[in-house]
Amino acid sequence: MGEPGTTAYSPLRAAGAATALALPLLGLVLLLARPELDVRWENHPAHFWLVLITAALAAALAYATGEAAVRRGDARVLHVSLAFLASAGFLGLHALATPGVLLEQSNVGFAVATPVGIAVGALFAARSTADLSGDRAVREVRVAKQLRLALLVAMVLWAAVSLAELPPLNRPPIDAEGLPFALGAVAVLLYLGSAARYLQLWRRHRPVMLLVVLAAFVLLAEAMVAITFARNWQLSWWEWHVLLLAAFALVAWGARSSWHEERFADLYLDDTSAGEREMSVLFADLQGFTSWSDTHRPEEVTQMLSAYFAVAVPAVVEPHGGDVDRIIGDALMVTFNRRGDQPDHAARAACAALSLQQAVEPVARAHTDWPVFRVGVNSGPVSLSVLGTAGGRTHTIVGDTVNTASRIEGQAPPGGVAIGPGTKDLLPDAVTVPLGPLSLKGKSEPVQAHLLIALGGRSDRGG
Repeated sequence: MGEPGTTAYSPLRAAGAATALALPLLGLVLLLARPELDVRWENHPAHFWLVLITAALAAALAYATGEAAVRRGDARVLHVSLAFLASAGFLGLHALATPGVLLEQSNVGFAVATPVGIAVGALFAARSTADLSGDRAVREVRVAKQLRLALLVAMVLWAAVSLAELPPLNRPPIDAEGLPFALGAVAVLLYLGSAARYLQLWRRHRPVMLLVVLAAFVLLAEAMVAITFARNWQLSWWEWHVLLLAAFALVAWGARSSWHEERFADLYLDDTSAGEREMSVLFADLQGFTSWSDTHRPEEVTQMLSAYFAVAVPAVVEPHGGDVDRIIGDALMVTFNRRGDQPDHAARAACAALSLQQAVEPVARAHTDWPVFRVGVNSGPVSLSVLGTAGGRTHTIVGDTVNTASRIEGQAPPGGVAIGPGTKDLLPDAVTVPLGPLSLKGKSEPVQAHLLIALGGRSDRGG
């Protein structure tokens, strides 16, 4: 038995999986070799709904993987998302090419959209296998975001040119929908090469998601072969439509079977799932919360926490780019530079801490009996980790920097912000007041903490 979220390996099981993936290609060879078996079935509504459902499934996967990639700053998952997006968009256009459904007659641009989209997807699939780390991965994510916008624009332009029947999409309707053989062959090789690379990655821990993406790439390669050689409305032609649906349905099944938190964690780059990074960590909690909550009804405690967090969370997230790692009771943990794209993370965290205190001050002033926030910030190296397994996973950070930030926060005065030595070293112009050496639990040496008054001419009262 393997661990939850992994697949056990055996030569017999591997041989069975390889055979199952090879069957569609063997079936295609049989149909092409025996034309009498490759019967014709022209059913326009069936074609429309088959392609539209496949496009919708691919679009849902593109959205889900794209959200995960942007949230974690993972270049591999973002390129997988682009591969799904290219397929989804052009498949949607292909659905519109069904004669008599939405258009009166076949449209060449819409008809050839599927092989174009699948071929473009092969480029992103191959790029997702690149060994990316550090600043290179950050740049890749930035470029990939721009590529996503460019891809969407290209789809809109393709549709417009197709509808207007402008060159080069103004040819008379043709019977073939495939790409030239050379281009189809390149796409097939890219998908198979990507699948081989994913097989190498899968062998490390055998996670399910890597395996299903690998299988999907093989099915997409087989679909490209069928697109190149199949005859319209024959069984061989229907086969590549079904292969596309199977590829995306397989990935959807793998995602559905994964725990909903960090659903695509198996695809993350090493730097995302088990890397190290310089970051700043902010902790905030309410001094006296436990004793206050013991003497008040649960609904009053909920009202108080909701009022505070309604202003505290936006204060650290929206203007300063913080990522809320967790909220536990009255405690708030926020990270900066989680994706490696915030070199000024210490200044962001310090500004966010001051902004938080400024944002919650009116709430505290209106409820003088409520506990008051205290905030601690520390900067330094941390370890990024995907913790947990099937049934519960989370992407978080661990390390001495995190522990020190939490303990410094416990030494901050109510309504104040305490910063650790790592943050102080990165903010030479900050106005601070020494809190003196603090003996923190788990530390053999005292830690020099400072009360943050102002940062770059700004104080916690604005400016």
